[in-house]
Amino acid sequence: MNLNYKKPDGIILAARYAFMPNKLRYCGGDKNSDIFNYVVGGKSDKGLEELLEEFATMYPYLRLIADTNKIIDLFDCSVVEAYWLGNDLLKNVDMKNFYRYMIDEQQLKKKFKPKLMEKVFGKIPLGAKPHHSWHVFNIPKRTGHYPVEHSLETMDKCRIAWARVKEIKSDLLGKILVEYRPLVAVGNRVDLGEEISKDVWVEMNDKAFVGGLNVGDMVSIHWDWVCDLLTTEQVKNLDKWTRYNLNLANV
Repeated sequence: MNLNYKKPDGIILAARYAFMPNKLRYCGGDKNSDIFNYVVGGKSDKGLEELLEEFATMYPYLRLIADTNKIIDLFDCSVVEAYWLGNDLLKNVDMKNFYRYMIDEQQLKKKFKPKLMEKVFGKIPLGAKPHHSWHVFNIPKRTGHYPVEHSLETMDKCRIAWARVKEIKSDLLGKILVEYRPLVAVGNRVDLGEEISKDVWVEMNDKAFVGGLNVGDMVSIHWDWVCDLLTTEQVKNLDKWTRYNLNLANV
């Protein structure tokens, strides 16, 4: 673990994971450079909070988790972590509240055909929880600015993956080499495959969300961008909830 790393507040934590889909124009407003500078600077304010409120998928999920757990600040670090990585706050979201959320907040009945909605809503009684991977694996169409069908590749990039830093080389020009388990198709199922190596972005304009990485560090990646350092407990939670929602997706 990198001992020089300081854990960010909840708003900064949310911004870490929201940045790359925003840069790719998938979610939120057109303010990715502002979000980037906030995270690199490490200090949040009302301005960043307002930018994150524009994320039509993330923000309502945070509100649901906070309301269910009677937490006033929906950018409380534990709430943000529950959504992106997973923790015990998810267990308190019951079927009734989640069903109402999917109708009122995500308004999926207005976006999808009845047959697709029947499939999605049929998984709520099976234990669906408001984790980011639930939405990636179980909502076939992306619900941001580009409502197109997910592919195996886009699901793999859109989910939050955990990865081990394998090599840091100067000739990778802002990238590092990591090992991670990609999504693979096994018959009609989607599962985690064997570990592979791939290059991911860690720097942009000579700035990074996580500096001073060492070989062996565990990091989170979103759309091939290194978002954060992960603790052992966070890796376990991310693994647990990723598998949990893959199981729902394979029903």
